[in-house]
Amino acid sequence: MHQHSLPSRRSALLGTVAALAAFAAPGIAAPKARIPMELWKDPSCGCCQDWVDYMEKNGFAVTVHDQGNSAVRARLGIPPRLGSCHTALVGGYAVEGHVPAADVHRLLAQKPQAIGIAAPGMPIGSPGMDGPEYQGRKNAYDVLLITRNLMNSDVSTRVFTSYRG
Repeated sequence: MHQHSLPSRRSALLGTVAALAAFAAPGIAAPKARIPMELWKDPSCGCCQDWVDYMEKNGFAVTVHDQGNSAVRARLGIPPRLGSCHTALVGGYAVEGHVPAADVHRLLAQKPQAIGIAAPGMPIGSPGMDGPEYQGRKNAYDVLLITRNLMNSDVSTRVFTSYRG
């Protein structure tokens, strides 16, 4: 006579335990999935590897291709004037150079009609260009949003974020 009530008691007990666990640890959340990113760089570039390490600490899972980045930069439509030492692809967007992770997260959240974002050159003080050899120096630089005019394929930029050193 008690056999058919046993599974319902067990289910109720498991539900109560799960509910208590949720209330007991409100600050503990399931780990967020890392965002996949591909990166092309020269095999001997140390600052590129520093940027990869930084991005991995900021929620990205980076697959590195040590074959240079000129060909992929051209394929993605980034003009040489916006170039840097590495090129990444994340969420369908190009990321050129030492762009801060916050800007990449913002790009992915806002989803603008764009090729991607770039920190042209290698700005000292940007992520990956901020090691001890730079003795705390931070140069001003802009992260640029790169867009393409669909009528004539011209590439243009506007400031996405400014960093003032």
